[in-house]
Amino acid sequence: MDWTIFSLSLAVITGVSGITGTDLALVLGLTIWWLYNALMESSAYQATLGKRVLGLRVTDDAGNRISFGRASCRLFSKFASTIILYVGFLMVGFTDRHRGLHDMMAGTLVERIRQ
Repeated sequence: MDWTIFSLSLAVITGVSGITGTDLALVLGLTIWWLYNALMESSAYQATLGKRVLGLRVTDDAGNRISFGRASCRLFSKFASTIILYVGFLMVGFTDRHRGLHDMMAGTLVERIRQ
């Protein structure tokens, strides 16, 4: 990609719409974060790179690969786990299948990869 065209496009977008560079960076960063997580967890890998290193994968309740929509739901449900003072994440240590609130909301499960 020609970076000059990219830079000019960003300048036009921010100039015409009144969006600041900071706002654009925030939106771009959130979009990349969402796509990375949702695409990786719904891919054949079923995990982000960090989960792969730890030998983990994300599945549905039946152990099947999750869809992009379910992976997105799981990711955005983490906001609920965060808003309630991280209690949604702490639930992992106290539930029978070690599921956080976001996993319960999305109908997902993080499990070890059997080798």
